[in-house]
Amino acid sequence: MSVQAFPQLSPIAVNDIDVLNPRERNQRIFDTIIANIQDIGLKKPVTVTPRQNADGQLRYLLICGEGRLKAFRQLGETHIPALVVEVDDEDAFIMSLTENIARRQNNGFQSLAGVDELRKQGYSCEVIIAKTGLAQSYVSDILTLLNSGEERLLDGVAKGRLPIKAAITIARAGTDSTAVRAALQDAYESGLLRGNQLKQARRVIERRELCGRTLGSGGVRNPRKTTVTANSLVKSYQQEVTRQKQMVRKAEFAQQRLLFITGALRELLADDHFMTLLRAEGLDTLPRYLAERLHPHGGGR
Repeated sequence: MSVQAFPQLSPIAVNDIDVLNPRERNQRIFDTIIANIQDIGLKKPVTVTPRQNADGQLRYLLICGEGRLKAFRQLGETHIPALVVEVDDEDAFIMSLTENIARRQNNGFQSLAGVDELRKQGYSCEVIIAKTGLAQSYVSDILTLLNSGEERLLDGVAKGRLPIKAAITIARAGTDSTAVRAALQDAYESGLLRGNQLKQARRVIERRELCGRTLGSGGVRNPRKTTVTANSLVKSYQQEVTRQKQMVRKAEFAQQRLLFITGALRELLADDHFMTLLRAEGLDTLPRYLAERLHPHGGGR
């Protein structure tokens, strides 16, 4: 990329600037930009590159500073301070993308969209890393999900519902429900998912199973339009059997733990020294449902 060593700072007419890489903007953030410019002026000039249109008139492509440019237009300003750099169309596009990514790394959508645009331009993972300054593992994981068509998992990552490493673990499990849920459990046990993230990740996965990996129109697949075959019925039956077996195992495990706890409590309550301590602390009574379970025939204390 060839950029002149010392960009020229000039006041440029706002109507002479065309936006190269337009972005959707949060209205609250945009209002903050306007308020800041009104209060203290423009702290950082926009960056543009000159171009001649078909009529030979000089115009400028905006590389970075779209929010500032829109704010100036809304405030009725006719000119805006701008750094004028001499770059070709490709370099201008790359500079625009990388500036958005670098300035908004906390915004998942911007990073994902930027990497996706660079991927569509044919750049390799190494080149994208060099141009954006993003971590190698982050870019590699995003490209893995993009190349696998995992749009729904990427959407979950962008919205903060799913850590990208957890998304990679789930993507590697494919579309088999049992394998995916096992991967989800592994992600939770390994610490990739914590607290409320597990619930949100389950919702993303359920949506992925129902609507597919790609976002498309976002609509749920119509069951009536799905072709029912013998294999699909057998697969559905096997999945339901597996799910019920898992529920039975969980119920048996819970019952075993309950029996163990009940037995331990009975032994403790049969110990006179332990009961003396409880009476001294005023803790020698039990809730009715617990007392009935420990002494179903009314025996004991």
